[in-house]
Amino acid sequence: MTTTATRPVPPPATARAGGLTAAAMAVTVVLWASAFVGVRAVGHDVDPGALALGRVAVGTLALTAMVVVTRARRRAARGTGAGAPTRPGRLPRGRLLALVLGWGVAWFGAYNLTLNAAEQHLDAGTTALLVNIAPMLVAVLAGVLLGEGFPRRLLLGIAVAFAGVVVIAAATTTGRVDAAGVLLGLASAVLYAGAATLQKRLLPRVDALTMTWLGCAAGTVASLPFLGDLVRQVAAAPPSAVLGIVYLGVFPTAIAFSTWGYALTRASAGRTAAATYAVPALVVLMSWGLLGEVPAPIALAGGVLALAGVVVATLRRH
Repeated sequence: MTTTATRPVPPPATARAGGLTAAAMAVTVVLWASAFVGVRAVGHDVDPGALALGRVAVGTLALTAMVVVTRARRRAARGTGAGAPTRPGRLPRGRLLALVLGWGVAWFGAYNLTLNAAEQHLDAGTTALLVNIAPMLVAVLAGVLLGEGFPRRLLLGIAVAFAGVVVIAAATTTGRVDAAGVLLGLASAVLYAGAATLQKRLLPRVDALTMTWLGCAAGTVASLPFLGDLVRQVAAAPPSAVLGIVYLGVFPTAIAFSTWGYALTRASAGRTAAATYAVPALVVLMSWGLLGEVPAPIALAGGVLALAGVVVATLRRH
């Protein structure tokens, strides 16, 4: 008599949770990729500061609506006895609130400002290639702040990625890439990495939607000095630019940052950040199809080299 070995079947709840996390990552990647193209398109009519304020202001309104609906559903669930969620979505207080607000200023305010400014100098694809060295920077921060050290693969990846950035910078000699844009793109990557690392540390103490909502509101307040520019430029901008700002606020900001927080709560920072490796490729394809822009060949080669370094630095050996 023979028996057939069968693979263990994961519990339905576990499989469903894993599927939701993967879906949240996929939504985040696609919407964040579209943001690079949207920023590039709207940037022809709206300055970086005004665009940052418009985007996060719309995002805050959308997130406020999401918070109101979510809390209403929670109250209804408690009232019908259907079961309340494990985290009630209470507002953080004291030092935790200060950290969340500071994270929001950096992530929604400063990051958006430097990203918008970078795309005034670079095409969307080159900007995305630069910004997405952030996962490697997360690994560097983990080595410095969390005592995880600097294994050889990390040092090798840093060297390869740095060589890629140098190649992108060399494209400035062709006139297709601006050195200021390269520096702004690197600044965006640093802000991205720092914000993602801090968010991972804070999420066990505050739910993802509440943190995203408060952070976006903090970024809006920090961007208020650009209010006058926003009002003047929106009044003179074509309807397509206004719709672009609304799109950036609702989809790549409110929705994508919420799905990012959801995924980051349920997966490691490294795995979540690794999912964003697909962003530059999507950006290049979207930018080519929608804007007719393709990175200069030397910049594209440097970007591929930089991403190869990021993969070496962040993916663990099996």
